[in-house]
Parts: sequence; C-alpha cells; structure tokens
Amino acid sequence: MTAPDPCEYLPDQERQLLYELTPHLKPVDYMARLADGWRRFGPVVFRPECASCQRCQSLRVPVGSFHASPSQQRAWKRNDGEVELRVAEPTIDLERLELFGRFHRHGHATKGWPAPDDDELRLEFYIRNPFPTEEWSYWIDGRLVGFGYVDALSEGLSAIYFVHDPEEHRRSLGTFNILKMIEVAGRLRVPHVYLGYYVEGCRSLEYKAKFHPNEMLTAGRWVVMSH
Repeated sequence: MTAPDPCEYLPDQERQLLYELTPHLKPVDYMARLADGWRRFGPVVFRPECASCQRCQSLRVPVGSFHASPSQQRAWKRNDGEVELRVAEPTIDLERLELFGRFHRHGHATKGWPAPDDDELRLEFYIRNPFPTEEWSYWIDGRLVGFGYVDALSEGLSAIYFVHDPEEHRRSLGTFNILKMIEVAGRLRVPHVYLGYYVEGCRSLEYKAKFHPNEMLTAGRWVVMSH
C-alpha cells in the first residue's frame, strides 16, 4: 500500500493505492483483474484504496449497445477518412517523445497538471509490459498527431493512455480514439471497451461518462449508469 499523498485528481483529497509488482502477468489473469477494478501501469497492477473517498470508479462501455452522441458523430466525421490509424508494437522515437512532451506541457499550462518531468523515462514505462501491448498511432498526411496504448484482451480492449497534438484540439482526437476502439472491438466481437477510472469532479476524466451506455463497477458489480 502506498503512503497517503495528495490526490492528483481531487486536490482536496488524499489517495492511497494498493499495488502489486506482476512481471509475469498473463493476459487472461489481467482480464480477471480488470473486471475486478484493477488497472495496470507497466508490470504493476493497482487500484485505489483511499480511506475517505471512493470516487474512482472503473468504467467500461458495452460495445453491442453503444450509441454515439451527436457530438461524437461529428468527431467521427471530422476524422474518418482523413486520419490514418496504425496499430503496431510500441516504440519510442523523437517524434513520439516530442508529441508526448507537448501534450503534457499543454496540460500543465491549461489544466493544472503536475509539471512534466523526464519524458523519455515516463514514456518508457508505458512500453515496459509483462505481455504484448498495442500502440495505436494516428497520422495526417504522414504526420503523427496522436498515439496511445491498448491492451487487446479476450473479453475487451483496455485503453491505457493516449496523447495528441494540442494544435489539433478541434478534431477531438481523444474521442475519435475511443470511437475507434469501440469500432474495432465490435469487429473482434469482444464485449467491452475499458476506459479506466472515472472520477466525478475531475475535469480530465469526466469525459469517459459521455460514452453511452456505460457501466461502472459499484460494490463489486458492474452497474449500467446511462442509456
């Protein structure tokens, strides 16, 4: 268990994480953990165990019943056919490092995120995994405009992290990435797309609840929260 420290999502709260180092974790075992509210960062699995707050809730989208909202449909139309998706093994190069740094500097300046530190070291953590993970990168005319990491599991696709070019904010690439995940999950016939933790009151995470319907893990049960 980590020691209590200020929560990066809700500054008026303290957070604690229960975590395990799992360098030999297998996809089938992580799928069971994911369905039970755990998340993964490299070879570490974790979940919040905060004494005074239970607002971190695992959220997933049931692929078969998903309906895009009008704004999500517009985001799809803005990008479909213009933005190319490439799915490959994760890699680190100067182009990705530069985009990763710009994304976090923009978040620090506009949303109060913690100041960026060593971009190369941080990015390396995302590709040091106990089992193969996919990199989903997005390109416009050969220029990298976004990339993220996805665990492709037997019962769902799990979004790990996504960054995009702040200058392309009108494209809503974060939304487009999730819509792409839902589309691919449908083709693969896996039932869910896992979006990590939803935290009411955290501007950076509240967007997840806009994908309808969605389910949240509540008292050990996945409960439909919206239709």
